[in-house]
Amino acid sequence: MKVLVAMSGGVDSSVAAALLLEQGHEVVGVTMRLWGGESDTGCCSVSDVDDARRVAQQIGIDHLVFNFTEDFQRAVVDPYINDHAIGITPNPCIECNRHLKFDRLHERALVLGFDAVATGHHARVVYEDDVYRLVRGHDMAKDQSYVVHMLDQQQLSRTLFPVGEMTKTVVREHAARLNMRTASKPDSQDVCFITTAKDNDGRSGRVSFIGRRIPLNEAVVVDETGVELGSVESVELVTLGQRRGVAGGGGTKRFVVDIDVPGRRVVVGPENLLLTDFELVSGVVWSDQPHTGMARVQCSAHGEPRSAILSLDESGRTVVAWTEPQRRISPGQSAVFYDAEDRYVLGGGLIVRSAVSMTTH
Repeated sequence: MKVLVAMSGGVDSSVAAALLLEQGHEVVGVTMRLWGGESDTGCCSVSDVDDARRVAQQIGIDHLVFNFTEDFQRAVVDPYINDHAIGITPNPCIECNRHLKFDRLHERALVLGFDAVATGHHARVVYEDDVYRLVRGHDMAKDQSYVVHMLDQQQLSRTLFPVGEMTKTVVREHAARLNMRTASKPDSQDVCFITTAKDNDGRSGRVSFIGRRIPLNEAVVVDETGVELGSVESVELVTLGQRRGVAGGGGTKRFVVDIDVPGRRVVVGPENLLLTDFELVSGVVWSDQPHTGMARVQCSAHGEPRSAILSLDESGRTVVAWTEPQRRISPGQSAVFYDAEDRYVLGGGLIVRSAVSMTTH
């Protein structure tokens, strides 16, 4: 089989390419050039492209570089900025997977005659009962099925996750045996197009990046009764459930429970004001058929999946009815649905808002 391997410059994709080659496939590596601006982290730096190229040379495969910077700007960076401007908390890594790795790259691979695209994600694809299923990775501590939940049947049929059956320790051991330069390279943790360095005014990379592109506005902070407590410098950067950086004092734990960007107002209160019975999810992509009934729902990359009942409302959005009240999730984050045994992905979409806020728990 002819396989195009997305090589980010990390150890997982390096070993993925090597494993496919060992299995006898015709393998070509590719690194996507996504970000043309300043970056010192993630998978967008010059050193990452160089690491991928060196590994490809070492294992004896061709290495390509695709310039997708315009696609990345349009599909990932611009929405990231626009979401912050209206008080939504986006996940750019998921949008990169959705629009670049498993859309644009798959499209290019098909044109070039490849049978499949492989990545270094810790997830698995299995074919059972005439259906392709996206299954959690063998190493549950590194499972990445959450961030690739948007794959449909066509995409799953042409996607390989070679390290999905391995633990991270075994992946690094395999890389070390092959003397790969990426064997001990740390995992990327940050938004790849935002530098970790502070700017000349002492602002963090995130604040500086967003502040150069949209106005950041001060907002008043009030408690749940309307008493003014102070202010925040940038209402656009406040997140639901946030504690750090919002007015408090007196030993009282207060969390952000409401954000009014146009009104420049942030409401804080006790944790119970964050509890909800429901979440609304839009733009759901189902792995196979739409699912209603019991499911496990995960709302962050390393979050604990919780039990819920899924149903559809009159506008076609998915209603997540928790079996026990849960903390509200920031709009813009992904809710990913797993089967009741928490083994494989059913689908997932974006949190719109909590349908009912539980203020009495």
